[in-house]
Amino acid sequence: MIDPGHLHHDTMVADAIDEEVRPDDRIDDERHDEENRLKPEYIRGVRDALEAGDKGAVYDFVEPLHPADIADLIELLDNHERALLATAISDLMTSDVVAELNDHVREVMMEALEPGAVATIAEQLETDDAVQLLEDLDEDDQKAIIAELDPETQAAVNSALAYPEETAGRLMNRHVMAVPEHLTIGDLIDFLRENGDLEHDFHEVFVIDAAHHPVGTCALNWILTTPRTVKLTDVMKRDQTLIPAGMDQEEVALMFQKYALISAAVVDESGRLVGQMTVDDIVHIISEEAGEDALLLSGAGDGDINEPIREAYSSRVRWLIANLGTAVVASAIIAFFGAAIEQLVALAVLMPIVASIGGNAGTQTMAVSVRAIATNQLTRANTRRILWRELRVAVLNGATVAVLIGVAAGLLYSPLMGLVIATAMIINIAVAGLAGVLVPVIFERLNQDPAVASSVFVTMITDSMGFFAFLGLAVVSGLVSMG
Repeated sequence: MIDPGHLHHDTMVADAIDEEVRPDDRIDDERHDEENRLKPEYIRGVRDALEAGDKGAVYDFVEPLHPADIADLIELLDNHERALLATAISDLMTSDVVAELNDHVREVMMEALEPGAVATIAEQLETDDAVQLLEDLDEDDQKAIIAELDPETQAAVNSALAYPEETAGRLMNRHVMAVPEHLTIGDLIDFLRENGDLEHDFHEVFVIDAAHHPVGTCALNWILTTPRTVKLTDVMKRDQTLIPAGMDQEEVALMFQKYALISAAVVDESGRLVGQMTVDDIVHIISEEAGEDALLLSGAGDGDINEPIREAYSSRVRWLIANLGTAVVASAIIAFFGAAIEQLVALAVLMPIVASIGGNAGTQTMAVSVRAIATNQLTRANTRRILWRELRVAVLNGATVAVLIGVAAGLLYSPLMGLVIATAMIINIAVAGLAGVLVPVIFERLNQDPAVASSVFVTMITDSMGFFAFLGLAVVSGLVSMG
């Protein structure tokens, strides 16, 4: 009989020895600074070796690094240096390194390697990671690499690539622990020990019927604590969240969040089990989507410093051109009231304030609305209620700001000027509140991403309304005339 205390002691000693010898756990050395970043002089050494064409020296520089540090090193180099590095350390370009790379950098690195080398890396990855590795490559490179894969991996990758991008079918893990429903707990344990592919992590066992449809799940703790003679059908959880393979990744993430899932079965159109999504995949999706929406709101495209210049230019310039068009609308309103502005310089001084505050108010509401749409908090069922709520918030904000600017303008210029700008401020912020909700909702109803172009149109509305309300009220009040 094994002494638990002795076992615990031996385990602790083994762990201590392992911690002393494992190079991955070194906090600092000649390559890292106090913040565990690669030192500039170390990077210069790698660059000098690359320029000299000394592949041996390059390999010696890189070989001691942790895979995450190798990925950092690659991202810190220029494109031509990355290609040279990839050829010099091809056997160090493991799946762990590839998994840490930025998407754009990974694409460049994979194009620099021979198809056979990329295929070797892909075979070490989970299917979803292998697909992510290949999906952005040119079609010719993609075909050449897939041809080098072993038949099993090749079939799995081709199957995944058949699904649209950013869907569960493209992202799911095809390594699923599934067993027939007629087994007992003892049968299941024996099956897992003898036939199960335990190299892949799994959180629960899926129970399937004869048609390969998932009928329930068994958590690992249930399996370990249930007597061997009990049937799976007596202890399995029948209620489960099934994810269609064609479902968009954002919707999948929302399902995981809503139902607090650790893993979920992915099914095809006939309801057959084809894969699973796990919470680690969802964390990546949530992070990716959150960053993507934030950048889309600003019109910055991918917002990635490794993005090719042509792609960065293309993604940003079209929204700047659109913004230019909307700015022309605001300028036309100013030109319409040109004669009035000439009579009173104070109008030119104060009107940017009205437009600017309105724009900020609109952006606040728009950000809240886009997030609410993305998380299914804003739907057709509650659009009116949310619209009414944001209008009330906008009026309160407008009244507060209006009092401050009205008093200041009244003291500096005249009480009538203070009243005009205060009224214009309330109107513009109220309009901003409405636009901040309506514009994203309209885009969503048109099946367009509300994060993409909402900011341009909300800004146009708040600028135009700000100028029109302020200058129009100045004329109507008699503060100035149009002639």
